[in-house]
Amino acid sequence: MAEKDQAFLLLRGFLREQRHWGGFINQLQAEFPGRQIITLDIPGNGRLYKENSPCTIAEMTDHLRHQIHLKILVDGLTLIALSMGGMIAIDWMIRFPAEISKAVLINTSVRPFSPFYQRLRWQNYLLVIKALAMQRFEREKLILFLTSNLSTDNSRLLNDWAQWNKECPVSPANALRQLLATAKFSVPERPEQPVLIVSSRSDRLVHHQCSIDLAKAWSVPFIEHPSAGHDVPLDDPVWLSSHIGTWIRSLAME
Repeated sequence: MAEKDQAFLLLRGFLREQRHWGGFINQLQAEFPGRQIITLDIPGNGRLYKENSPCTIAEMTDHLRHQIHLKILVDGLTLIALSMGGMIAIDWMIRFPAEISKAVLINTSVRPFSPFYQRLRWQNYLLVIKALAMQRFEREKLILFLTSNLSTDNSRLLNDWAQWNKECPVSPANALRQLLATAKFSVPERPEQPVLIVSSRSDRLVHHQCSIDLAKAWSVPFIEHPSAGHDVPLDDPVWLSSHIGTWIRSLAME
């Protein structure tokens, strides 16, 4: 299948759903007009909020695979994955290598390359626990503070997030299952596919050293945003889509 026709699959992280990709989807589509862009939810999040979240990353991967049309898997996918979504992407690349052509991993932190206190900054432990008991607007306000540096004053965005939380609430039990899955996940080997690692130097949720260490361990390309928060697709979708485009076009020239 031609490179230009391969579909993108976007994978979100902890407590997030496909609507949280926001304007990044339009920017990515503008960068790749001929590509199909697919967004899905893991069980417990978004439209699947009534289901139980899996307690392992592998189970999340398996569920997502079953949501994808077989032809798309045969043709191959390009994964763009943020945070916990990056763990799913890594698991998918390793266990089902023929289905994934390449992946962009954004602010992903995994064992054994990073210590637990960097994978989730120790200053945020209590805040994350408190968030599970907060009312929806206050929870989303805290999540926005932890994940964004450039959009924290966006009241319209915050109202949208609170509305989505009302429509598709993530239960505390599902949040804990997702935390458990991320804590248990460890990378058994290096994926064979091309990988681009993206990080944010000013990430308040996860230490940017996690991405640096992962890129060094795998000897793969690495780029870093100087001021965006954990959610780079939210804070600077133009920068991110442009760099993804440059990287993918460079692969086609090899």
